[in-house]
Amino acid sequence: MTTDSTEVVLDFEKNIVEIEEKIEHLQELVKSEDVDITKEIKRLQHKLTKSLNATYHNLTAWQKTQIARHPQRPHCLDYIKALITDFVPLCGDRRFGEDEAMIAGIGKFEGVSVVVIGQEKGHDLETRMKHNFGMAKPEGYRKAQRLMDMASRFNMPVLSFVDTAGAYPGMDAEERGQAEAIAASIEKCFEVKAPIIATVIGEGGSGGAIAIATANVIMMLEHSIYSVISPEGCASILWRSADKTKEATEALKLTAQDLKSFGVIDEIVPEPLGGAHRKPEIVFENLRKSLRKHINELARFSGEELKKQRTEKFLAMSRNFEKHSSSK
Repeated sequence: MTTDSTEVVLDFEKNIVEIEEKIEHLQELVKSEDVDITKEIKRLQHKLTKSLNATYHNLTAWQKTQIARHPQRPHCLDYIKALITDFVPLCGDRRFGEDEAMIAGIGKFEGVSVVVIGQEKGHDLETRMKHNFGMAKPEGYRKAQRLMDMASRFNMPVLSFVDTAGAYPGMDAEERGQAEAIAASIEKCFEVKAPIIATVIGEGGSGGAIAIATANVIMMLEHSIYSVISPEGCASILWRSADKTKEATEALKLTAQDLKSFGVIDEIVPEPLGGAHRKPEIVFENLRKSLRKHINELARFSGEELKKQRTEKFLAMSRNFEKHSSSK
């Protein structure tokens, strides 16, 4: 996984990073000098564990948003590299061109042929520019539809990795039918006669996310977010002030824990203590187990049954929101 060389430290992590730096310094000291400071190192390691537990078990919605957006967090291509073998990217929408923000292709997950779709944000300036910060244009969503047709024809499960602030809002995207492409992608999800399993791995923003997340099973990583609008966008509309971003984040109920309680998602995939960016190999393995379970469970159903289950799932979701709204 290639990342910026400069480590990003979030405000609420500063105390944790200070302890880590002390431990690292002492460990280097042990190598270079004949001193016994193992007790001090153990004391600091214990303090570090306590600090991580105290911080990460009591995160606010805004803090979770910061973690979901962490530049060193694993992105789509990292999950593909870790989980998918023999991956072959397929490019273009056969109408306009290729969209690097939307990754799509075929490969194998533990021997099962799968279609993979996901948004890629990039890890450094060069790759972020290349992938347009994970914000797909119409050709990206039409490419996704093309791959969904392939999955339906050959009965291959679709694994989607959601990680976008939203669809690209530029003039060129609007000229080529951005809204129609997103709507058509959602519609295509309902037509696929194969399992669709979506995982929000970072940021799930608006229609740009749901376009590839209208699935039989929807999962979120523990510190990911999923919302109809960004906290900043919500604050600018409701309060007309960026100073209200934290309040907007709380009001949106965008955390995995909130959305699980509302029945919007099916499962929360645990992250290592301190977030996925600290120990990516742990979150890769946790997601592997969840994907394996759901692929095996959904393999029992026919194409028509999968379509029906997907439709009923989202209709039930709508009814649940109506009940929740009317009870207020």
